[in-house]
Amino acid sequence: MEPTTAPEKACFILNPKSGVRSSISVPDLISEHLDTTRWTPEIIFTEYAGHATELARKAAADGARLVVAVGGDGTVNEVARGLKDTSSALGILPKGSGNGLARHLGIPLDLPQALALLNQPTFHHIDSCSINDHPFFCTAGIGFDGLVSSVFAKSTKRGLSSYIQLVVREFRNFKSEAATVKINDRALTSDFFVVAFANASQYGNNAFIAPMADIQDGLIDVCLIRHVGVAEAIQLGYGLMTKQIAHSNLAEFHTCSTVFVQSEGPQCFHADGEFMGQAQDFEVQMFPKSLEVVAALEPKAK
Repeated sequence: MEPTTAPEKACFILNPKSGVRSSISVPDLISEHLDTTRWTPEIIFTEYAGHATELARKAAADGARLVVAVGGDGTVNEVARGLKDTSSALGILPKGSGNGLARHLGIPLDLPQALALLNQPTFHHIDSCSINDHPFFCTAGIGFDGLVSSVFAKSTKRGLSSYIQLVVREFRNFKSEAATVKINDRALTSDFFVVAFANASQYGNNAFIAPMADIQDGLIDVCLIRHVGVAEAIQLGYGLMTKQIAHSNLAEFHTCSTVFVQSEGPQCFHADGEFMGQAQDFEVQMFPKSLEVVAALEPKAK
């Protein structure tokens, strides 16, 4: 007889408030679809902001091979923070409204299919970044991005339609702020509508701010968008949803490992869509291959 391998520990961290599909019983799905010859599951619910990071860090310290974030981009960010530079891998059961990192990593949005991916896992190491010491794994940004995140944080409505309504409303009154962006020994000064930092290719909902971004290349993709009017904003929106923003004359792209931004006035900023506060000085850093994940990433051409 061939020796059997004991199942490894998989900790599922659930945010009960994530997304718009609250009627789905994730514990029941885990019980029905998870291969218990591969994984021994533990299910824990978060109770407050930041709790998922604490739970993930403890799960890693306790030897969990897999720690699964069940929720949206905010929950994924919190769990990933606790797993950076550990021997535990991040899994994702996407249950949010945007699911940016899950989409980039090729994780099915259908939860039974996402569980099937965990049953036959392929492990990869991906990059992570930080903005003013706040970790992010997908995108971060200042300017209009940051303002929208601050308003969305106060909203009780979720979902793509609510987000679009908010964007349209806030765009009417937004004024670009003068700032200097220092990239690769160059200083670029302008009134910027958005300064976006991409580790992954998209914000979520298949809105691609940096379609060419590679989450394993050790580089930050910086997207600079200067002040735009209504017509240009519509063009940008189309570019985001069709991956054509990379070919737009409204957006300028750079790659680097560190970025510094100095703004003339305080600006809102976000990390993975979560509002982080306001600042005038920003430092964005890259941490190559600092997080292990279960993903369905396409192999890169050599």
